[in-house]
This record gives sequence, structure tokens and C-alpha cells, in this order.
Amino acid sequence: MATTAMSGNPAVLMRLVASSYTVAEKAGAIVRRVLQKGELGIVEKTGANDLQTLADRLVQQSICASLSKSFPKITIIGEEDLPEEAVDEDLIESRQSEEVLQKPCPAEYSALKEEELVVWVDPLDGTKEYTEAAKCLYLPYQVQMCQKGSDGQLLSTALWLLDHVTVLIGIAYGGKAIAGVINQPFFNYQLGTESANMGRTLWGMPRVGAFGFDLQEVPDGRRIVTTTRSHSNKLVTDTVEAMEPDDVIRVGGAGNKIIQLVEGKASAYVFASLGTKKWDTCAPEAILHAVGGKLTDMHGNALCYDANVKHMNSAGVLATLHNHQYYTSRVPQSVLQALKP
Repeated sequence: MATTAMSGNPAVLMRLVASSYTVAEKAGAIVRRVLQKGELGIVEKTGANDLQTLADRLVQQSICASLSKSFPKITIIGEEDLPEEAVDEDLIESRQSEEVLQKPCPAEYSALKEEELVVWVDPLDGTKEYTEAAKCLYLPYQVQMCQKGSDGQLLSTALWLLDHVTVLIGIAYGGKAIAGVINQPFFNYQLGTESANMGRTLWGMPRVGAFGFDLQEVPDGRRIVTTTRSHSNKLVTDTVEAMEPDDVIRVGGAGNKIIQLVEGKASAYVFASLGTKKWDTCAPEAILHAVGGKLTDMHGNALCYDANVKHMNSAGVLATLHNHQYYTSRVPQSVLQALKP
């Protein structure tokens, strides 16, 4: 996608999305670079299933510093609680996507001001999968990369896990997700780590469209549910079973699960539990809405993305491309009682 130096007349929202696109591309490159060096700098935040890596830290610094420099009045809420410190200049991205700038801004958003917009940032969605993949790719102590993949199964598992990793930048106004950017750093990993074509960026806005992927749907008559790979519990399993799925796909990352929906691999994303936060769902929700899908909590209520809202999606997440009412109607009453909005 062509980029241009920041200029001129487009609406603030379109300029912000155009900047988010190029920042997300830079973020994907950072994620790949950290993995290739093999020094992940892992920190446990609340436990072994809640990790932070050097990539999380560098990407959040890059996104927040880049967008703040160009849009000083926007509110940015990132997943990682990082100290205030100077950000290296090479982490700053000032370009904008020409493709985004050429899209017309919906009339109701054309006069929005910076201070009315809230940006939700997940610098590395699927951190657990990212770290597990690194363990497969590197020998003990992460000293030497398994270049030849002598253990084919190990390498295959590692690459599959990397496909779950995304960078998420969601933009909200009036509590609603109105634009989203998802970078998938390891897309096309089959081409090899030196390929210039590794990674892709998806973006979307309701009433503008969704781009960077080919919209597909699950074949008629099939009901496929995607859900958590590593954070399951009885509420989750009871709800998934209640959907009477033909198949269940367990993968990491909220961004990745929405990609499963829009690329025809799953009919519904079902997560009847605590765990996801607003930075996990804002960008995916905007892209899903752009193609006619829907994302709610398990009660069917819309999520709110105001700056002061609680970060936790305490009533779970239910997302579909079609037939949302069917899935909300199947949620067990015991689950609804356990998950209060």
C-alpha cells in the first residue's frame, strides 16, 4: 500500500486511520524482528498465562508515540502499563496510507475532532502463542534458531501458533467502535523469514468497507465455533456445546478469531468468560461491523468504548458474521447469570 507524508484536507478520522495503518505495519515489523533475534524479554504480569514481551513494550511505545505526535489531543488506551520515558526516534512512524486517505469519510464523522476520539491498542494480541512459538523455534536458552526445522512437527506447530498473533488498533467515538486496523505479522510465513511479503494489514470502517482480505462465509448448513485455545473453563465449554456446533476451532487471540469469521473458517466466536479487554475487541468489532457482522457480550448487549469505561469485557464476547440472534438465544441461562454486564 502506498504511503505519503502527512498533509492536508482529509477528515481527522481518515487521517488517524491512515496513520494507524502505517503504524500497524511498523508494529508488525517490530514483532518479527524481536522474534528473529530470539531475545523476547518475557515478564509475567499476573501469571504464566498473562505475559508481556519486549515486542509488547516496543510496539506499544511505537504506536502510542507515533499517534500522539501526529494527533496530540486523542485519547490512547494501551494494554501495557509502561513507565513514561523517551521513545527512540526509529520507533516513530509519521507516514499515512494513501489508500485510506483516498476513501471518503462518512458524513457523520467528517467533522470529528481529535479530542472526541479514543484509540484502544493491543500491541501484541496472542502473546502466549508468540512465546510458545519462540520456544519451538529456538533451542534451549534461545541461543540458536532451528533454521532447517529438523523437527518438522515442532516447526509446524511454531508457525501455526505465529499465525494467531496480531496487532490491534481500534478507534472509537461516542462509545462505539468506528474504525479498526489489524496487522498479522506472520501472514505468509510459508514464504520464509526473509520474504518482503510476510505480514498483512486488514482495516475497516462501517459505511466505508473492509480491506486487506477476501470476505468469505462458512458453507451453508455448517455451524463452526471458534473459541479460546488456552483460557477455557466450564462456562466456555457449556456455552460452546449449547451452540450445537459441527466443529470447534480453538485458537489464540481475539483478532485472529475475528479473522476466522471474515475469512469463512468459523461462523461464531464464542467466549463466555472474563478475560478479553476493550483493546482486544475494539478493532475487530469495527472490521466485523464493516462487513455486516455483529459483536456483543453474551447477553447480546453492545460493548462500550468510552475512555472511562471499565477495561474488562465482564460479560464475555459473542461475535458472528450472520445469525447473531441464533447464538444469543442458545446461551445457557446459568451462563447469563454468571456473567453480569
